[in-house]
Amino acid sequence: MNSKSTSDMTNELMSSSDINSYIKENKSYFTNQSIAEPLQKLFKRGHHSKAALARKSGISEVYLHQVFSGRRHPSRDRLLCICAALEVSLEESQYLLKLAGYAPLYPKNRRDAIIMFGLAHKLSPENINGKLSEESQNVLF
Repeated sequence: MNSKSTSDMTNELMSSSDINSYIKENKSYFTNQSIAEPLQKLFKRGHHSKAALARKSGISEVYLHQVFSGRRHPSRDRLLCICAALEVSLEESQYLLKLAGYAPLYPKNRRDAIIMFGLAHKLSPENINGKLSEESQNVLF
């Protein structure tokens, strides 16, 4: 199957007069990938148990297991907590956000800049929340 670039799809979408036709014609190009598989790979790189990861990320073990099995789709903030707890790179975090259908972190947004700094410097979710709170921003959990 040939691939279409995002630019090509955007142009096609903007010139289309019927969304239903666009969806039907491009069905095979839409992303459906779950974040469960990439998260599993990142988890295996670390030296955490899932129980320790749940504690560090501030997420219940049950919820975390559901995310890793693909039965739950975490919110943007919960996904960021998991990324911080796994100590993945900023680039990997941005990739997971995109894959999950969320906006990437944006450095011109104060809250996002704090989170970006925290991820880049391997701060724990708790430390990121501390700085967010200090700056009167919504915490991750």
